[in-house]
Amino acid sequence: MKARITIICENSVSIKGGIGEHGFAAYLETERGNYLFDTGRGEGLIPNLLKFDKDPLSIQKIFLSHGHQDHTGGLASILELLGGVEVLAHPDLFSNRYHISRKDGKEIKRFVGLKFQRAYLESLGGRFILEKSFREVSREMYLTGEVPRKTPFEKGDANLFAESQGKLIPDPFLDDQSLIIDSPKGLVLVLGCAHAGMVNIIKHAMEKTGTDRVHAVIGGTHLDFASSPQVEETITALKEYKVEKVGVSHCTGLKAASRLFAEFGENFFFGRVGEVLEA
Repeated sequence: MKARITIICENSVSIKGGIGEHGFAAYLETERGNYLFDTGRGEGLIPNLLKFDKDPLSIQKIFLSHGHQDHTGGLASILELLGGVEVLAHPDLFSNRYHISRKDGKEIKRFVGLKFQRAYLESLGGRFILEKSFREVSREMYLTGEVPRKTPFEKGDANLFAESQGKLIPDPFLDDQSLIIDSPKGLVLVLGCAHAGMVNIIKHAMEKTGTDRVHAVIGGTHLDFASSPQVEETITALKEYKVEKVGVSHCTGLKAASRLFAEFGENFFFGRVGEVLEA
């Protein structure tokens, strides 16, 4: 499947303009229809779609990578506009989630989960299809579903927690999923935050599709919160899998992005608002 992917929500903007915000969303144009992957924090989604001449009313389905509010914050506004659309996600989408840190000996607890109730979103026309497994969402386009955690070096974020049976536990992020496009150039992976681990996601995508050529990985990598050894192991794996293009966004961080640029050169790009990848 040929596809054109435009970054709609991201922390920074390209020279093309738009609104920057801490979040992620991408608009996908394909020969079989248009789709939205994540919805950003909420401020930039609709303005940026219009800025880049992307028709919100043409969106056939919405895919959600996980239940953090910087990926789901624009959900209500796009549902209001569309009036009714399928929203594909994992059953843990509506989990209560928190970021917990300490400063000056005090615990700082901040809610970071989806800020809308399911009933409210359904009243706006959201038709939630919640599944855990790998699934085809259109011909030659897939959602990873739950990604097995196999790489020993990819660690979770110690500050992120989820509510389970009335208690807070380190968030397992079982709902973290990515989009796979099987393009003529090879696999294109669109990541939300890659809480499952960027390399784990690539391995899973290759195994499930039976394709060993990865043309591009684009989106949030969560490497901003990773150790230097993890970043180096990730670079080694990307080279081993011969990933042709690396476009990083959102939670990658400047330090990790700089290392990726140093290693991949012209095959690297910043996935800022307005940037486009064609495959």
